[in-house]
Amino acid sequence: MLNIHHLELFYYVARHGGISEAVRNIPYGIQQPAVSIQILQLEESLGTKLFNRRPFQLTPAGDKLYQFIAPFFSDLDRIEDDLRGNAAQFIRLGASSTILRNYFPDLIRLARQQLPRLKFSLHDGLEPQLIRWLENQEVDLAVTALFGKLPAGINARPLLKLPLVLLVPTASKLKSAADLWTRDKIEEPLTCLPPAEAITKNFQQQLGKLGVEWLGSIVVASLDLVETYTAKGYGIGLSVVIPGAKLTPGLRRIPLEDFDPITIGAAWSGKATPLIETFLAIFQQAAEAMGEGQPDGVQTAEAATETRPGSARKAAAPDKPIS
Repeated sequence: MLNIHHLELFYYVARHGGISEAVRNIPYGIQQPAVSIQILQLEESLGTKLFNRRPFQLTPAGDKLYQFIAPFFSDLDRIEDDLRGNAAQFIRLGASSTILRNYFPDLIRLARQQLPRLKFSLHDGLEPQLIRWLENQEVDLAVTALFGKLPAGINARPLLKLPLVLLVPTASKLKSAADLWTRDKIEEPLTCLPPAEAITKNFQQQLGKLGVEWLGSIVVASLDLVETYTAKGYGIGLSVVIPGAKLTPGLRRIPLEDFDPITIGAAWSGKATPLIETFLAIFQQAAEAMGEGQPDGVQTAEAATETRPGSARKAAAPDKPIS
């Protein structure tokens, strides 16, 4: 009979990509040497190696074992709440640091008015990471930029269309983005999110249509840092207009009027649970409130569809992937 505790430790090691990272995420105190010893005992009892240490990689046997035990261990929080009479009262929410800080406190407050016993955890990440967490069932619901076709099994509901903008210091002589596209070479450094992030991919795709090459020179992990480094004189920043968020003093926006906006949406894996549907309704109401005045071109996703030339009103299908 396999030792269940050994299996639990292996689950965390496989999920987080190594023993040291697993120790930081195991929800109780345990030292790295103890985990290493017990994993070795598990491998000895099975008579096979489960993963390579450096670099970390599951062996075929390790992957087979992880796929078998992952559904059980990943669902323990939910079944615990269910047995205690708190079914569907815990949710794992993912978003960028900007969204978590500026919007989630009020959104969660609204959710708790309907679900007084709500418990939640917050996870800070950018679009590729958030989608990967959804695939691995590490978060239940994510608010993120949507770009391109989503992986199979991931559903999304568009919420807002946010216009792309360039950020420059207020003293900059640059008047319009068109002034940049006519140059033989853009000398100013571009401060932006990582290349795999939806905002950057969208921008680069549309630069390609213009025949312009301008790659990121300074890559940062959040839009807040884009503003910070641009305000400190590190070139030109790439961002979006965020409803209700104040621009860092010393900066001004240059619209990218002919560029497609970024779609911000809520994404989840599989069939939406009643708890996810509750949050989707709250997100939708918040998006509509933000888009009512349509400041600086900000619109709800549905309104943007309605106002596009030649388009018919089309509500987003909540249980189908965005493509």
